Amino acid sequence: TGATRGLGNASARALAAEGAKVVVTGRKEDAVAEAVSALGPDAAAGVAVDNADPAAAGRLIATARERFGRFDGVLVSVGGPPPGFVADTTDEQWQAAFESVFLGAVRLARAAAAELGEGGVIGFVLSGSVHEPIPGLTISNGLRPGLAGFAKSLADELGPRGIR
Repeated sequence: TGATRGLGNASARALAAEGAKVVVTGRKEDAVAEAVSALGPDAAAGVAVDNADPAAAGRLIATARERFGRFDGVLVSVGGPPPGFVADTTDEQWQAAFESVFLGAVRLARAAAAELGEGGVIGFVLSGSVHEPIPGLTISNGLRPGLAGFAKSLADELGPRGIR
């Protein structure tokens, strides 16, 4: 996810360079099309979707299966919530970030876990704020450590099934 720019795009490029077939996502249709074009149609398919959409996970897995005949894993990379300090952030910003950054990632991981077998992979691109709060990124500082905890719980639960 989040593969139209930044770390998500760099990850998609690296995976495709190693021979992986990838489904790239982002919120903007034109950015998704551009990323797919850069990777090549044999290596990539694209879906314009917001991780906050409860149907996103199903669409992404279905696209991988339809386009490439299989689904082996997911790399969840989400853009950061809006910057701001405690006094500057609104409930609406917190809610939108929770839906996209946190709950969207949880939904994707749960859907992947239900579909993957031994050898499957679920990965997360998080932030340095997992270890140390970053000034001016209050919402990210609040959400990303919880997502890291979720990822650890997921690893503990799925590891015995051979899912990394």
